[in-house]
Amino acid sequence: MKILGIESASLTASAAVWEDERLTAEYTVDFKKTHSQTLLPMIDEIVRMTETDLETIDAIAVSGGPGSFTGLRIGSATAKGLGLALDKPLIHVPTLDAMAYQHFGTDRLICPIMDARRGQVYCGLYEFHSEFQVLKPQAAMDLKELLEEINEKKRPVVFLGDGVPVGRAVIEERTRVPFVFAPSFSCRQRAGAVAALGAEYLKAGRTEQAGDYAPEYLRVSQAEREMLERKKRAEGPAKETIS
Repeated sequence: MKILGIESASLTASAAVWEDERLTAEYTVDFKKTHSQTLLPMIDEIVRMTETDLETIDAIAVSGGPGSFTGLRIGSATAKGLGLALDKPLIHVPTLDAMAYQHFGTDRLICPIMDARRGQVYCGLYEFHSEFQVLKPQAAMDLKELLEEINEKKRPVVFLGDGVPVGRAVIEERTRVPFVFAPSFSCRQRAGAVAALGAEYLKAGRTEQAGDYAPEYLRVSQAEREMLERKKRAEGPAKETIS
């Protein structure tokens, strides 16, 4: 089984090749460049270095969101273009699921969080002993509400993701169970994790045609929110209807 993994949900851009239970190549950059500049060159490089013929891959696993609207669109377009050109299925891998999948063997709750701004985070809750378990599917919510939910579970937890630096003070103040922050090498998004979890989804038949694929944003974009607000202001207050 051979999987091409693509990650572009945040500032991190990453591509990977996973073959027969082994990560054969991964190229990850966490730097201020647009994914339109980085993803295809990364894929070209790992394919060249590993002498991989893209015609031989079984599927393309793509980090499906939530995250940056622009990043997800670029990753989606890249995966769909390759899938259509190669006639290969796509595997939608929830971004937070793939982040949590890096933490095999811990007895703690795994809580990846991504900064969703306006006091909110994208988050999920997982455990990964012998099997990977999704305890709380990824969602957008207030960080304080998330921490209350974690406190109620009364279990130690490991936090990871780009939401940690932004919310660290709140986490330290409000978390009443034992907690740690994941180290930098297992804290952010990686295409290797997307490809590895994608391989499990492929075994379970969780694929879709490239033309049908769409990211999972969880929230509308800022541009869409502003458009709706302008529309409401233009329409004015609702008029009372007398029957």
